[in-house]
Amino acid sequence: MKKIVVTGGLGYIGSHTVVALQLAGFEVVIIDNLSNSSLDVLQGIETISGIKPQFEELDLRDKPATISFFKKHLTIEGIIHFAASKAVGESVTNPLLYYENNLSTLITILQQIQHKKQISFIFSSSCTVYGQAEKMPISENAPIQQAFSPYGNTKQIGEEILQDTAQIANGLQVISLRYFNPIGAHASTEIGELPNGVPQNLVPFITQTAIGLRKELAVFGNDYPTEDGTCIRDYIHVVDLAEAHVIALKRLLDKKHETSFEVFNIGTGKGSSVLEVIESFERVSQQKLNYKIIDRREGDVISAYADTTKANTILGWKATSTLDEAMLSAWKWEQKIRKTN
Repeated sequence: MKKIVVTGGLGYIGSHTVVALQLAGFEVVIIDNLSNSSLDVLQGIETISGIKPQFEELDLRDKPATISFFKKHLTIEGIIHFAASKAVGESVTNPLLYYENNLSTLITILQQIQHKKQISFIFSSSCTVYGQAEKMPISENAPIQQAFSPYGNTKQIGEEILQDTAQIANGLQVISLRYFNPIGAHASTEIGELPNGVPQNLVPFITQTAIGLRKELAVFGNDYPTEDGTCIRDYIHVVDLAEAHVIALKRLLDKKHETSFEVFNIGTGKGSSVLEVIESFERVSQQKLNYKIIDRREGDVISAYADTTKANTILGWKATSTLDEAMLSAWKWEQKIRKTN
């Protein structure tokens, strides 16, 4: 059984990926500092998979503790690296936090593994590296644009660090997965998105408004050059996204990669507007959502959705869940956690 380390493995995407890895037969060791997650997620993972993964509470900014971890776990064959700060707005107001947490930790990990004979590394990247792309859908060949935020910049720089390191570290093989917009929750309602404070993402804000936790949803602008005037994004079910990580990892472990650093867009290939997402939620929940159109938000791109041809053909992966299915799972999760709490 191959041992895989998942950093940030109790977070939203990380926890769903841990489940997918365990169901695929991998041994998982989770690193998480619990700054944006809960220890309760560990129980949710075990309930779904029947396996309690190893867990170490560790802040990767603590370099001595990180070094000690990798000395203890010498048989690691792969790493999936989620651990990072991810709120765009916060990154603008506190850029040094983001550069420290997202880049110094990546460097520390790479320093510990660069001399291993074989190590497979999956990097949690983002479609933010494309900025406002000139052409839709966005393929991996689209030019990398100047980042709109320090968060986006850390993803660009992180990819550059990995590409440079993979060229000189013979055993390091990397796939960077550029996510579009993950939404939804596991069908079991045992794990899902748990934002701290006011949600930064659209879907949890929708569900929190519907459940009564928020007064109303703000829709930032309806004067964009789109069909209904609202921004367009590619919303992918988190379970589909988790499965992409397992498939990408297997590609590296099976030595099917063509270069030491590869990138893949992970989305549905379909763009949905903010109003279409609201309509989807109202359809599956049978509830009318209280929302209000306000001014545009600075830094929002007009449209971003993926060309998934490369992931579909080379990885053999394709998103299978619909927007309605994802929204329904998010709503069931919201109802579950509010009832529990």
